[in-house]
Order: sequence, then C-alpha cells, then structure tokens
Amino acid sequence: MAFLTVHQLSFIFGIFGNAISFFVFLSPITTFYKIYQRKSSQGYNSIPYIIGLFSASLLLYYGVMKTHAFLIITINGAGCVFEVTYLLIYVLYATKKDKISTLRLIVLLNIGCLSLIVGVSLLLTKGAKRVALVGWACAVINVAVFAAPLSVMRQVIRTKSVEFMPIGLSICLTLNAMAWFFYGFFIRDYFIALPNILGFIFGIIQVILYLVYKKARKEGQKVGVESNADGTEDLKKSSIELETGDAKV
Repeated sequence: MAFLTVHQLSFIFGIFGNAISFFVFLSPITTFYKIYQRKSSQGYNSIPYIIGLFSASLLLYYGVMKTHAFLIITINGAGCVFEVTYLLIYVLYATKKDKISTLRLIVLLNIGCLSLIVGVSLLLTKGAKRVALVGWACAVINVAVFAAPLSVMRQVIRTKSVEFMPIGLSICLTLNAMAWFFYGFFIRDYFIALPNILGFIFGIIQVILYLVYKKARKEGQKVGVESNADGTEDLKKSSIELETGDAKV
C-alpha cells in the first residue's frame, strides 16, 4: 500500500476542515430562525458574528493573495455570506440600542480595521512580505477567536454547571482546529497551523470540563433523589404511626 503524499494529506485535511467549518458556520441558523419567528433579537449578543465576519473576511483576503489556497478561499467566502446574513437578521430585529452598537462595531472592525490592513499591505509591502503581514494579522485574530471560550470555561468552573456550554459545538471546533492545524502543517503555512494548536488545546479543556462537571451534576442529582426518597419513606412511616396511634407526642 503506497503512502499518501504531503499534497494529498493536506488536501484531505483541508476538505475535512472545510466540511466541519461549514457546519460551524451553519450552527447558529436555529438561533436566527427563532429571532425571525419572534421578530426580536431576544437579548442575543452580536459580537461573535461581527468577529466571525472580520476573521472570515481577513482569511479570505489572505487566501486570495496566496497561491494554491482554494480551500481557504471557498470556506471563508461561504463564512462571509453566513455571517453577513446573520448580522442582517440581527440588525433588522434588534432594539434601537443594539442596532446602533452593532452597526458601530461593524463599521469599526469590518470596515475600518479591515480597510486599514488591506491598505497597509497593498501600499507598503509586496510579494512574500505582503502575505506574511496579512498572515500575522490572521494569526492574531484567530488566537483572539480561540481565546473567546475562556469566559464560558470560567463560568463553568464558577457555577459548577455545564448548562451554558454547547458541547456539540465545542467538539466540532476542536476537530476543526485539528484539521486546519494539519492542513497548515502539511503545506507549511504556520500562520494557519500555529493558532489552531491553541484552538485544539482550548477545545480539549472544554470537553474535559464538560465531562467533569456533568459527572458531578449527575452525582449531585443522585444524592438529591436518594435524600428525597429517604424523606418520603420517613413521611410514609409517620403517616402509618399516626393512623395506628403509635406516633410519639
């Protein structure tokens, strides 16, 4: 059996990463369908989608500048379409205050910062230096995106509850980080590979926290049920004693 070449391995992991990334981009659809049905943003935060659009836009620009980066271009192009759609629905049904804050952030981040990076890269750099500059920007943004679940992990530790940890999404993001790490590793694109090491580590930590605190919760519920059962038995015993005149006064 012949071994796969580096190019074939990078393509396999790239396809795998594209497939998982697509489902990650697709995952908020139920949330926005509820917003559409209720004609209200229901207090949801738009920041994750603003950052998601910025990250996808920057990676799309990075992919366009690189050679043989079709997989990066396709998934981030699709990501831009998803994030713009989500933000349009959010702005349509958000309160006036949330609309203003969302539009301000979009202008600041997705127009201002993105235009600055594109302008500086086009005017001040050429060739490999331009790719490196945008690559570093992508790496920094990806690290920030991967660090976002820290707030969720802190909440899980503080409350000892996994109620607000979407474990399915956490597993998908962990697999996604693993796929893109190997893709970047095999094509020697360390601007893609290195940030995904952090994403993989944070993903594994989230899964461990989920298993630990879910187990603790189940044990707590079991103790509660047993305690409740004992109380019920005592109540039954007291009722029998009262009926037979054996109760102690």
